[in-house]
Amino acid sequence: MSRRTLRGEFSGQDEAGVLYGVGLGPGAPDLMTLRAARLIEGAAVIAYPTLAGGASFARAIAADLIAPEVQEIVMDVPMTVERAPAQAAYDTGAATIAAALDQGKDVVCLCEGDPFFYGSFMYLFARLSEKYRVEVVPGVTSVTACAARAGMPLAARNERLTVLPGPLPEAELRARIDGAESVVIMKVGRHLSKVRAVIDALGLTAQAVYVERATLPDEVVLPLAEAPEKAPYFSMILLTKGADPWL
Repeated sequence: MSRRTLRGEFSGQDEAGVLYGVGLGPGAPDLMTLRAARLIEGAAVIAYPTLAGGASFARAIAADLIAPEVQEIVMDVPMTVERAPAQAAYDTGAATIAAALDQGKDVVCLCEGDPFFYGSFMYLFARLSEKYRVEVVPGVTSVTACAARAGMPLAARNERLTVLPGPLPEAELRARIDGAESVVIMKVGRHLSKVRAVIDALGLTAQAVYVERATLPDEVVLPLAEAPEKAPYFSMILLTKGADPWL
């Protein structure tokens, strides 16, 4: 018997397990939803990505909820500009998850933030959702977490919010920021100097706030003009036009 997802029909046996893509929120464990916590506590199999053999931030967020006897599927994703190595890692991870699902085991996949908002889980969803039942548990996004920590409303009434990735070329960043009302620039990291120069050239530095590691103990929230020279991967710039965000 086949089952149905929002994407349509998919093949799969009734005895196959369910894959849960669980959003963990931005980092603080108490920002996980009750549904996410319940699924992690009851999981027999969990899956999560690591970057280049390092520790998993996703697992660290959920660590206190993971039972000692849980089977863990670790997907080591290389940190390269080329897409092929990362795609191969997700191919391997999807195959391992599929093997567990075929044994009738549910698999809880941990995802920082929200699974469908720049989330790594979407790559597994693309590989597995046609054959297996997949349920997605949304999480608090880094965008909303940074806005909350900065005390900076992003959009009201009919205002538009534009979300941009920091790796975009300088000319495209400038054009998109220039034509926007409120802007969130994600994945700042090693692109901080470029992004800062674009914002400064547009005369918008006073309207911009820099946030790194939002909700974590080493969180930093500063006016962009006071931001450090180097930024970690988990950093973001928020920009609203027309008013000083600190007033």
